[in-house]
Amino acid sequence: MFANGYELERRVSSFMVGVYGWMSCALVITAGISYWVAHTPVIFNYMYTNPGIVIGLLFAQLGLVIALSFFINRMSFITALILFIAYAASLGFTLSSIFYVYTELSIVSTFLTTALTFGFMSLYGYLTKTDLSSIGSMAIMVLIGLIIGLFINMFIRSTQFDYILSGIGVIIFVLLTAYDTQRLKQIGRTHLVDQETMAKVTLLGALTLYLDFINLFLFLLRFMGQRRE
Repeated sequence: MFANGYELERRVSSFMVGVYGWMSCALVITAGISYWVAHTPVIFNYMYTNPGIVIGLLFAQLGLVIALSFFINRMSFITALILFIAYAASLGFTLSSIFYVYTELSIVSTFLTTALTFGFMSLYGYLTKTDLSSIGSMAIMVLIGLIIGLFINMFIRSTQFDYILSGIGVIIFVLLTAYDTQRLKQIGRTHLVDQETMAKVTLLGALTLYLDFINLFLFLLRFMGQRRE
């Protein structure tokens, strides 16, 4: 009994290390490409003087997330990994614009704040015995409302409304970080049968936490980011 319990915990720990490892790799890729594009004026100017490129990237990112989320079981691990890296790289291109809106110092400080907040909430989600399912469901429902609110504000352009939405966004992704971590831990306990399945679910888990991190960072940046003059 002890051996079985120990083996289960070892497997779950190995799974979560893999999730955080791939998530970290994706963040490094996104940050590196974002910085490189922002500091290569020829590429940056070409992108943002041709709106079709940015729109194409956004649709490609949506397609990559859908493919990984719903069709990963039909892919090999290598195919899923290529799509995962492609998504992280493409997001680096689209996020390069933040270097032209905010100072680099405020971007770095916001990133560190995000990392600490994410780390704390993910640790909480991993260690807590409280079932976070209801919190996660509520956060997902509010997220739908947030998306609608962001869409509406694209037309009314209210600064005050934008701050309110940003605050809601921070709360949502703080809660989702804890919820998704606990959910992934449960998946590690019950659904990992073979190495191939484990590897692909690890990538999917990394994508989930990566998206939580990126969204938390972007919403925090609206508060903490110092705009360039």
